[in-house]
Amino acid sequence: MATEEKNRYSAEELKEFEAIIQGKLAETNAELKYLRSALSKKNDPGTDDTSGNSKVMEDGAETQEKESMNQLAVRQQKFAKSLENALMRIKNGTYGVCIDSGKLISKERLRLVPHTQHSIEAKLKQR
Repeated sequence: MATEEKNRYSAEELKEFEAIIQGKLAETNAELKYLRSALSKKNDPGTDDTSGNSKVMEDGAETQEKESMNQLAVRQQKFAKSLENALMRIKNGTYGVCIDSGKLISKERLRLVPHTQHSIEAKLKQR
């Protein structure tokens, strides 16, 4: 009897990946909420701005820190969107299939990078 190559993950396998993605999405959203909160507090000078003779060095460092936090928030937002898209692919039955080769992406890769749409072979060819 010939063994046919699988081209989709089973419902049970998809539930495992969905749980991984939901966990990562919850972590990402919590971090994003923290970053947004920290950024909004940095925009509020509070009573620290009453001295009138704030130092230029401190302003520069604060601006740089705010920029770094903003960049991190943007990356986290993009990651959250990728995870949400992966959940949509689970629902529509295309999750785990390489968009380049049409073959299944290995479970090991999906466990490490659950939002990927590329097999490791396809990813290496992109370089």
